[in-house]
Formats: sequence, structure tokens, C-alpha cells
Amino acid sequence: MSNKYVEMGMRSPVNLTWEVSLACNLRCSHCLSSSGEPARDEMTTAEALDLVEQLHQARVFQINFGGGEPFMRPDFEQILDACHIRGIMTCISTNGTLLNAERVERLARSRQVAIQVSMDGSCRETCDAIRGEGVFEAATAAVKLLAATRIPTSINTVLTAQNASEIPAMHAMAHALGVSLRVSRFRPSGRGADNWESLRPSPAQLLAFSDWLAESGDVRTGDSFFSLTSQERQGLGLNLCGAAKLTCCVGPTGNMYPCAFLQTDRFKAGSLRENSFQEIWDNSEIYDSFRKLRIHSCEECKRFDQCHGGCPAVAWHLKNDINGGDPECLERCVTSIADTDRLALAA
Repeated sequence: MSNKYVEMGMRSPVNLTWEVSLACNLRCSHCLSSSGEPARDEMTTAEALDLVEQLHQARVFQINFGGGEPFMRPDFEQILDACHIRGIMTCISTNGTLLNAERVERLARSRQVAIQVSMDGSCRETCDAIRGEGVFEAATAAVKLLAATRIPTSINTVLTAQNASEIPAMHAMAHALGVSLRVSRFRPSGRGADNWESLRPSPAQLLAFSDWLAESGDVRTGDSFFSLTSQERQGLGLNLCGAAKLTCCVGPTGNMYPCAFLQTDRFKAGSLRENSFQEIWDNSEIYDSFRKLRIHSCEECKRFDQCHGGCPAVAWHLKNDINGGDPECLERCVTSIADTDRLALAA
């Protein structure tokens, strides 16, 4: 798709993230939303089903369900069924601990669902240190159940300082289990902000990951690593932020945001309890500001056409400025390492 159309914004998003609940049975240290207990006044079943119909009328192609843990919501499978009846594709991000044979069998009846199971290391020690004791074993069991069905399944890992060296092993593990690997970017949101300094990958680790990614065309990253995209991976995905242009986020209480990493009052685009989905998408001042966003400070960079200033959410959380350019882009990683080397030589 041409960048021109992405920058203008579509008449409706191609896909969106719907955080259906903040309820979660885990307390992962990098969680983007500090999930645990349900949010106050989460959307009712009737409100959720009405939103599905609105999204159908808007011709949204895919809904990416997250949370929290989606399966903690008692009516989640009812919401899924409503999507599938209307021909909406769904992708579920789950920790896997609530998947059993019966639930997987029900999910496999639809050809409109994909599932990504979150795992954050190629071994129990690394994964459980981030996600909790016993999670690696439970998630692996869930992946095996899913791999035995026709459900498109992936392992999703968030790149951290602790698991950066294990990404190739996770790639091999995914292949051995018969599923694909997706690597997501760690952003300083939610509990991730509280643990940012201890979990964030170093510039050297980010560069090493970028080099490895260039050799691994079957590994998916969504648009989460376009700021690290090498020349070799150009054409495999977006090279600019799609927030408010191709995608958006719906929170558990019906508030809408540009993306899942900007679920704050500052970036609230509207409430589905006050306006329709289409009204918010068309008329939100927040969405309009993202559609007009240009990172002018990065325009002289030789990599500008590859990342267009990177992730505004990271720029906001680290610099309180969505216009300032991504602090973790490939060029800044290179500069940071060079500066460190010069200081070491001077010492």
C-alpha cells in the first residue's frame, strides 16, 4: 500500500487493537497496560456486541484482541463468534495458560481466527523471570495444542535485554513446534515503564537484532520494529507509524486511542459511550494530529525513508514529545555505540 494513502488516513482502519479487559491471571514485568484487575466499568456484553456491528459497518477487516488476558472475560468467545459471523478476521494475543483442548477445539471450528501465544525466552528460567513461575511450560503446552489444529499460530516474544541473545533459539523452537515467530518491541508503557531500565535492550542488542532480522525473512514484527528495519527487509511491512491511519486502539471501557501504547487521557480520541466508532475515527482531533504528524527533525537522516522518524509512542514516553523522533532508531543506536567507544578510548 502506498505511503500516500497511509499518511492521509483511510475511511476506516484496516485493523484495530481491542483491549477487551485489563483482567489478567499474570503480572508480567513488561506489561504495556499494568494488567491484573479488570478496569472499572468495562464494556458490557451488549456494548461489546454493538461495537462489533459498528466495526462490521465500517468494514474493518481484522480485530487484534488483547488485554489483559482476553480469555479472562467470560463473554469473550461470544464476542469472537459475533466477529466471525460478520466475516471479521480475528487475532488473539494470549498468555496461553487458559487454553485447554476443549477451548482450542471450539476455536478451531472457525477459519477466521489466528492466535499468538506470548513467551519471552527459549527456556523456562528466562521466560518465567518475566512472566511468572510455570508460564513457560503452560504456554508451550498451549502452542502444541494449537499447532495440532488449522489455527494459524505464532509465538510472540517481546525483545528485552534478558532474552535478546535467545531470539535465534526461539526461532528454532517455533519451527520445531510447527508455528511461526513474531518479535514485538518493548515500549515504556504500563509496568514496562516501571521496569524500563532493567528490561530495555541495549543499543548493541538492538543492532544485533536488526542484523539477525535481515537474515530471517519469515520472522514477523508487525510495524513494531520499522525503526530498526534494514535495507534487506524493505517491502515486508510498513515503514511508518500506522496509528490513526491504518489502525487504532479500543480500550476496555470503550475509550479510543491512536495505539495500545498510548492509552492515556492525553491521547484519548473519544468514547464509544458518547459517539459512534465512525464519528470518532472521522472527527477526532487526536487522530487528525497523528495523520498530520511529520517528524521534521529526522528528515535529513539517510534512513528517513525507511522509518519516517520511528515510533511516536516511544518518543512520547521517553521524551514527552511525539514530534521528536524515536530515541531507539537504528541511527541513534549506531551513534550511541560510537559515543561509548570514544569515551572508553578517552578514558
